[in-house]
Amino acid sequence: MKMMLEMPNVEACEVTSCAYNVDEACRARAITVGHGIHAACDTFFVAQPHASGEQDAGVGACKVATCRHNHDYECAAAAIRVGLHQDHADCMTFASR
Repeated sequence: MKMMLEMPNVEACEVTSCAYNVDEACRARAITVGHGIHAACDTFFVAQPHASGEQDAGVGACKVATCRHNHDYECAAAAIRVGLHQDHADCMTFASR
């Protein structure tokens, strides 16, 4: 049984080293943002691309309590963008409360 949930899309991801990145689009089913303080993409990992689906990823959870888009640990932004920050992926849509 498939569940259909409304969640913000990852509209772009410039982190081409991520296993879920295909042509600068995230192909994970859903990502998790943050570890409580920093808006890192917790789903990011470096590997040969293996995702081949056509679906765009959604934001399943956000653990960054200081983001104004965070409502009960879920992202309420219309969509997000993920970009490279140092050696990891970050939610570039993050905005402080």
